[in-house]
Amino acid sequence: MDGTARDAGGAAAITLTGIGKQFPDGTRAVRDLSLRIPAGELVVLIGPSGCGKSTVLRMINRLIEPTSGRILLGDEDVTGVDPVRLRRRIGYVIQHVGLFPHQTIRANVATVPRLLGWPRDQIRRRADELLDLVGLEPSRYAKRYPHELSGGQRQRVGVARALAADPVVLLMDEPFSAVDPIVRGRLQEEFLRLQAEVRKTIVLVTHDLDEAVRLGDRIAVLSEGGHLEQYADPTTLLGQPATGFVREFVGADRAIRRLAVTPVDRDLLEPEADLPDPAGLPTLTLGVSRYDALARLLADGTEHGRVVDVAGHPVGVVSRRRLLDAG
Repeated sequence: MDGTARDAGGAAAITLTGIGKQFPDGTRAVRDLSLRIPAGELVVLIGPSGCGKSTVLRMINRLIEPTSGRILLGDEDVTGVDPVRLRRRIGYVIQHVGLFPHQTIRANVATVPRLLGWPRDQIRRRADELLDLVGLEPSRYAKRYPHELSGGQRQRVGVARALAADPVVLLMDEPFSAVDPIVRGRLQEEFLRLQAEVRKTIVLVTHDLDEAVRLGDRIAVLSEGGHLEQYADPTTLLGQPATGFVREFVGADRAIRRLAVTPVDRDLLEPEADLPDPAGLPTLTLGVSRYDALARLLADGTEHGRVVDVAGHPVGVVSRRRLLDAG
C-alpha cells in the first residue's frame, strides 16, 4: 500500500464501485453499492439492522472479501493486493476495543509499528505521542494494563492504536456504543478535536442518528441489501430527505436535529438599531448552533439575543422567531 495516492494530510479517498457481497448460504448482504468518500472527510454509514453497513466497512479492509465490484484507495484497486499488508495500512476501531490484556497500554498502541519492524526508539516515541494526542498522559498511562483503565480510556487507546502507523484510512465500527451516554458525548467531542488535527479519511458505522449528525461530514443512509437511499451532509439530509425511507428513518424530530447542526449565520441577523436596548440581551457567538442559541433564549426568557463575532464585536441580533422559522 505504499503506492496509495494521498493528499498532503496523509489521507486517501475511498471509491466503492458496484461492490456486492453474497454469502455461501445465498444471503445478499450488499447488492450493488457505489460511493465515493473524499480524502480527509468523515463519512458515516447508517441504517437499520441488517442493512449491510458493517459488511461494507469490513469489505474495505477485506476482513470480508467482496463478491463483486472494485474498492480504490486513492487510485489503487485494493481487491488484488495482499490483505494482511493492506490491513496494516488501515486503522480499525471496533466497539469493544480488543486490546491485548497482558500487554501494557504503550505496547498495545505500538502493535502495528512493531509488526512493521520500526526501530524500538521510534516505536516508543510514536506510542507516547499518540497517547498524548488522545488525552492520556504517557507518564501516567503508558505502563498500565487495559483492566486498569475505564471503558472510555480503553476506547481512546483503541483510537491511538489505529492511528499508530499513520494509516491512509480509519475504519470505525460502532466505536462509542459500549460506553454510557455521558462518556460517549465526551468521546465524540474528543474525537472531533482529534479529527480536526489529523484529518484522516474515516468511515464510521453507527446506529445512532444523533451521533451521525454530530460527527459526519457526510452521511450515507443504507436500506436492506446495502441500497444507498441518500448520501448528503447532515443539514441536507435532515432538511431534504430524498426518499420516504429516509424521511421515516430520520424521524419527525428531524427539524430539531437540523437546528443542532446548522450555525447561526449573518443571514439570520437583524440590525441592533431595531431594538431599544440590545446591550442588555444575552450574548451569543456567531457560528453557535441554532439549537443552542434557541435554548439560551428560552432559558433567559427573552425573544432576542445579541450576536458577536469571535473577536467580541457585535454583528446584530437574532430572534426566537427567526430561529424557529429557519428550523
